[in-house]
Amino acid sequence: FLKPEFWRNPKKAIKRAYKSTDDYILHNVVGPRGGSTAVTAIVIDGKKIVVANVGDSRAILCRERDVVKQVTVEHEADKERDLVESRGGFVYQEPGNVPRVDGQLAMTRAFGDGRLKEHISVTPNVEIVEVHDDTKFLILASDGLWKVMSNEEVWDQIKERGDAEEAAKKLIDKALARGSTDDISCVIVSFLQSID
Repeated sequence: FLKPEFWRNPKKAIKRAYKSTDDYILHNVVGPRGGSTAVTAIVIDGKKIVVANVGDSRAILCRERDVVKQVTVEHEADKERDLVESRGGFVYQEPGNVPRVDGQLAMTRAFGDGRLKEHISVTPNVEIVEVHDDTKFLILASDGLWKVMSNEEVWDQIKERGDAEEAAKKLIDKALARGSTDDISCVIVSFLQSID
């Protein structure tokens, strides 16, 4: 996928890759039902990170002095009502529930979900962020983690452990212990060997 187009225009290349992935999923995996949010990251020469997401999977970047930066945008139905309506859909919220596209899907951007594809998008939000000397970790996780833990709580857990693999396992365990009922996945990319 890292073709010459990626080096010329990484944002455009990532968007094309998400579209190709969505086409594959729709035709070979889930058909009209089922789908997924996603977050991806490409680290370039340890100096830049290209982060993309659809839905509510999230990435945060952690730096020294407890600097935590969310580098993704969550594509919730109430926030992107204009997108849905411009494609002929509607956003509806039942009492006690979250707003949903056509009364069904809480996210406006996702892979799959063919039955709603006319009203949702697979176009990701793409950010290019610099890796500085004080960059410690990049955390990529699904909404099952973020529904029960804040960005800062996740960073606090990683600081306590110091080891990226161990911290990812502990974060999943903590999300389960807090009663998360959604899918939970977590990947931690370490830029330094240890935490001061």
